[in-house]
Amino acid sequence: MKLHLSSATGLNLFTAHGEGYVAVNNERHETNLIVLPESIIADWTKANVLTLTMDDMDKLLALQTSIILLGTGNRLRFPPGQLLKPFAQAGIGLEVMDLPAACRTYNILASEGRQVAAALLFD
Repeated sequence: MKLHLSSATGLNLFTAHGEGYVAVNNERHETNLIVLPESIIADWTKANVLTLTMDDMDKLLALQTSIILLGTGNRLRFPPGQLLKPFAQAGIGLEVMDLPAACRTYNILASEGRQVAAALLFD
């Protein structure tokens, strides 16, 4: 699915997503990654939502963003609860959603100038 580009310039925005991939500024990615408005962290983890570790989540906590969108693939799945607690304690919003919803939501928030990251896990 192609996504509508915002008038925001210089930002990393999702331009498409489909089975097993996303495109950021028209560049295709097929592995787990973190997208921030000014940077992309490729190969963030090899885990899926059920095998995430605290080390994986620590990488997200270190991003210094106010909102993290955790895209869990083609369907919504929650990681173990103990992995979510540190985000609340740090005052960081962690929203779990399916990958297409994470892409759409990220584009809106990034275009508004919010401190947001999309951490995407592929099935």
